Amino acid sequence: MRLHAALATVALLGLGGAIAPSHAEEAAPAISVESPAALADPALPRFEPQADTALAAPDSNAVTDIDDGDGITWQPIAGGMASWYGARFAGHRTASGERFDPSDLTAAHRTLPFGTRVRVTDAQGDSVIVRINDRGPFAHGRVIDLSQAAAKELGLTRSGSGKVRLAVLDR
Repeated sequence: MRLHAALATVALLGLGGAIAPSHAEEAAPAISVESPAALADPALPRFEPQADTALAAPDSNAVTDIDDGDGITWQPIAGGMASWYGARFAGHRTASGERFDPSDLTAAHRTLPFGTRVRVTDAQGDSVIVRINDRGPFAHGRVIDLSQAAAKELGLTRSGSGKVRLAVLDR
């Protein structure tokens, strides 16, 4: 019997205001709420929708798309140091799920979507086109990790790294 009384008490306490008389709302003091515009403080951050950059006026100093003469347009995206990885990772799964093959022209990039074609150009102007199939590089100061075959095409296998420019195939 005590258990039933205890459960009934807990149930009534748990319901709280759900069984309170309707005049409780009428007895509550009125609270005035200021409009959001009145609360705007220029020092506080505010939400602004992202601008559509496709509609923005072109910057006269910006690097524009590059047409390499074959009718293929490349969008320059970055520059920095590239490194490479090879036989030690052969057969391991990449972040995209495929098996790594050092003889394929592939690369790892932190943010580009898998399957993106990237032209990697070294300081001498030599370039290679790679497909992004992995995430990385994880070494500080690197912008892309190339497969051994791609690094060989650019002559980076001996030095291990080199300064490059990246451009994405504009689809």
